[in-house]
Amino acid sequence: MPVLERIAVQDFRNISFQELTFSPNVNCISGNNGEGKTNLMDAIWYLSMTKSAFSPSDRFNFRHGTHSFAISGTYRMNDGLASRFSVQVDDDGAKRIRRDDKPCPKLSSHIGVLPIVMVSPSDISLVSESGEERRRFVNSVLSQMSAEYLASVQQYNRLLAQRNRLLKDGPVDEALLEVFDRKMADCAVPVHQARSQFSEALQPVVSESYRALSGGRENVTIRYRSDLDKGDLADILAASRGRDVALGYTGAGIQRDDFIFEMDGWPIRRCGSQGQQKSFLVSLKFAQYEIMKARYSFPPMLLLDDVFDKLDMGRISNLISMVAGKDFGQIFITDSNKVRMSSVVDSITSDRAYFECSAGTFKAL
Repeated sequence: MPVLERIAVQDFRNISFQELTFSPNVNCISGNNGEGKTNLMDAIWYLSMTKSAFSPSDRFNFRHGTHSFAISGTYRMNDGLASRFSVQVDDDGAKRIRRDDKPCPKLSSHIGVLPIVMVSPSDISLVSESGEERRRFVNSVLSQMSAEYLASVQQYNRLLAQRNRLLKDGPVDEALLEVFDRKMADCAVPVHQARSQFSEALQPVVSESYRALSGGRENVTIRYRSDLDKGDLADILAASRGRDVALGYTGAGIQRDDFIFEMDGWPIRRCGSQGQQKSFLVSLKFAQYEIMKARYSFPPMLLLDDVFDKLDMGRISNLISMVAGKDFGQIFITDSNKVRMSSVVDSITSDRAYFECSAGTFKAL
């Protein structure tokens, strides 16, 4: 499994310049809220995913007053050899990814090379926000495991944008719409199949993780909902063409897919407490972790950002038991409560490293 041995971060968020050496096991970052703990986690995420876990636009990632940022990391790869990955982003939109100083031909070719899972407070959007957030989560998981899936999603989105532009600008060329419909249907099939299989694989693992975390208090379920459940997308688009022309956009397709999260048969967003929602989200990410570990035959990197917040001590204890009892790889944990984090981590392993953060500066303890 790839292990991040060393990272260098320059002008990313509130981090001016920082070099850190990590433990291959557990790394703990403490500090008050707003000091930069999450920014370091996001820098690690960026090296794997070529984008921020939190900001859809890179313009929010530049340190104030700067016009570029750079992140590089030295990883111990599966073959035992060290490899250096780097990303540099400029405010003109240029983004360069390199491995051992050789440029990657395209960003998508890097996705999945350094598999990663993050649990963070922003995950609450998976419960509280629209289906777009849940699709983004599923896309981030499946894109790491399948280059074909990523290519299909990217091609579908390009075709969707072109079809919507045709509908909006007019006059509508019916023959051209049919071409778009058929091409979109071809791209949608592997995406729908992958999402359906992923949802089926998630369900038992999420349910098991949630029972372990909550002490078996509630039952949780995940359902996948898609327009393609009704049939071929080309037929669905043909049937809704008049409506699409009137509205000026495409009203059916995998861009409307959703994943329904329920607790004891009720929507978690409506019936779940903060602790129950947090427990479900942690379980969801742990299920992602297990599925990715099975796919890669080694554990991905795990980032636990402020994971203990909103969990009572019973659930925290159960969470630690889950981590300690499984074959986890390299782990990064942040918490504003250094005493709580050290007491929790010290019960898992003696092979750990501690760092303290203040105003974007990190100090090894």
